[in-house]
Amino acid sequence: MNAIQTDDEVEQSVGEKIRALRLQRNLDQATVAERSGVSVRALRSLEKGAGSTLRTLIMVMRALGREAWFEAVAPVATINPLNLPRRSNQRQRATATSVKRAQAEAKKLTFLANRRTGVK
Repeated sequence: MNAIQTDDEVEQSVGEKIRALRLQRNLDQATVAERSGVSVRALRSLEKGAGSTLRTLIMVMRALGREAWFEAVAPVATINPLNLPRRSNQRQRATATSVKRAQAEAKKLTFLANRRTGVK
């Protein structure tokens, strides 16, 4: 099965889930449409995955008592980056000594690696 769904497949999948939820609650389309304030035709389109508006989706989910579903789709951030502590350590500049030390270490590691592989 392909892990990436097309927009049409996602829309159809969401519609099927809404239909299953409605049937699980033993409600007909006319009742859900009336409770949500949308037309039966709009509900039918939503359930078929044949195109619908976000407003229709929200109103139908509210009528089915599933407003919490939207929290799972777009959760509210619990961490505010502005409240995170700032780093107290300032970046150190490269000095001639630290550069020479790093070059010597790199040369040593290259020598050891070449020695292990037999490269001269």
